[in-house]
Amino acid sequence: MSQSPVSEVFIRVQSTPNPNAWKFVLDRPVLSEGKATYASPDEAKQNILASSLFDVAGVKQVHFFQNVITVTHSFDGESDEIQKNVCAVIQTRMPVHNPNQTKVDEKKMARESLSDDLRKIEEVLDRTIRPGLQGDGGDLTVVKYEDDQLYVHYEGACGTCPSSTSGTLMAIEGILRDEFNPKIEVFPV
Repeated sequence: MSQSPVSEVFIRVQSTPNPNAWKFVLDRPVLSEGKATYASPDEAKQNILASSLFDVAGVKQVHFFQNVITVTHSFDGESDEIQKNVCAVIQTRMPVHNPNQTKVDEKKMARESLSDDLRKIEEVLDRTIRPGLQGDGGDLTVVKYEDDQLYVHYEGACGTCPSSTSGTLMAIEGILRDEFNPKIEVFPV
């Protein structure tokens, strides 16, 4: 019995607001649920696709979400070469990639165990902020909330985007002041 060839992955490369990141939109899922950000080759070693993407010269971070891979690269990297090599890795590794494999994150708390304040903040962010960030190839995680101060960690393209510490941060703070607490302050970590 002969094996049928694996179909080629259709990849659409899109720019993001971050000049050092691209979104690679695929015709199949990268993750069946959730998101995963790999900030180093060591973090990615359990995922063959993510690990192989770090083998491309210039790749600094990899973010998986639904059918999108966001790659953050070094500023001085050769853009065309990096894009070409990332596409080649995706073509060769997707046939053995498991979209049900998620990154283990011990710091992530189940939402059910969050305080009422954090649950409300997460709900506001899910409804107002995260869709835009995810559309740009990124996301954010709430790190902690205490004494009217919210600390967030940007992921994917948002992690090194210049607007994440200015315009985006002010938008998050403004929305949370309107919908949650007029005294809240938001800080990136």
